[in-house]
Amino acid sequence: RAVVRRRQVAAAMGVAQALPQVLASVDGAVSEARLRLARAEGERTSQNAELSALRREDSALRDRLQAVTENVHGLELEIYEKKLHLSGLLERAGNELGLVEEVLVAEYGPDQPIPSGSETDSDSGADSDSGADSGAHAAGGPYDRSEQQKRLAAAERRFAQLGRINPLALEEFAALEQRHKFLTEQLTDLTNTRTDLLTIIAEIDEKMGAIFGSAFDDTQAAFAEVFPVLFPGGSGSIRLTDPDSLLTTGIEVSVKPAGKKIERLSLLSGGERSLAAVALLIAIFKARPSPFYIMDEVEAALDDANLGRLLTIFEDLKAASQLIIITHQKRTMEIADALYGVSMRQDGVSAVVGQRLAKDEARAS
Repeated sequence: RAVVRRRQVAAAMGVAQALPQVLASVDGAVSEARLRLARAEGERTSQNAELSALRREDSALRDRLQAVTENVHGLELEIYEKKLHLSGLLERAGNELGLVEEVLVAEYGPDQPIPSGSETDSDSGADSDSGADSGAHAAGGPYDRSEQQKRLAAAERRFAQLGRINPLALEEFAALEQRHKFLTEQLTDLTNTRTDLLTIIAEIDEKMGAIFGSAFDDTQAAFAEVFPVLFPGGSGSIRLTDPDSLLTTGIEVSVKPAGKKIERLSLLSGGERSLAAVALLIAIFKARPSPFYIMDEVEAALDDANLGRLLTIFEDLKAASQLIIITHQKRTMEIADALYGVSMRQDGVSAVVGQRLAKDEARAS
């Protein structure tokens, strides 16, 4: 046991002797570990800061990428719209002007020199902007987009002043031109017809004036003969109120019965006015004789003396013409060759009764 104990003591002493060295070694290792931990903490803090910066940069780059993407999309839409507009312009130029893209590019492309203002802005005096553009390109020059945009704006303003364009204008013009031609021909025909009608009317008026003048002269002479027969010792005349216009003139009747100073018909009695009117009627009959005459109770207002004078004239007219006289005067019936009477029977039907007086008188004789 003692030996064992000594061995244990010796081992413990060896351990005790080695313990400070072990502790020193452990302390060194702990210090070194702490240093390494501090360095790792610093590296981690630096890496965290760098990571935050990278994240911020990534976010900024993502925002910038989105903005660029949207800008590219907008540019693509604008390019698409420009292409559609260009396609529409080319189609319009082809439909309305009969031009194709190759011809337009060859003649008016950006590589072509700008014509002088006198060739392209002939009516620039009506627009001040176009006038300025004409001055800028008076001698021609290279293509300048800004200048050409100004000229385009001026041309569009002048085009807008023209108003809306009627696509059917040519067809309407052709129809109106045909209508105008037709109406012009009709107007020419109507003018010629009017001229012919006016010539015919003038000839008719001239003949009517001559016929009326001749008839009036004969009637005037006949009235001067008939009136003294109906008005013994009196005189009567007729005259024209406007001798220079035979177609529009009036006729004035002047009568002067025997023993009276009255010349106006309105101052005569009713019987005298009737007799004067009959005198004018008989004068017309004598001036222009007719195969027969019809008179309706022309002697109804006359007394026996005046009736006898009128019957004398009837006898004179009867020698050359037939007279049909409606009358209730017995003396007028006595000079008739035939009498016709109308009576109504009991059944309400009219009956005509005729009697030829001349044959009865000849048979009686």
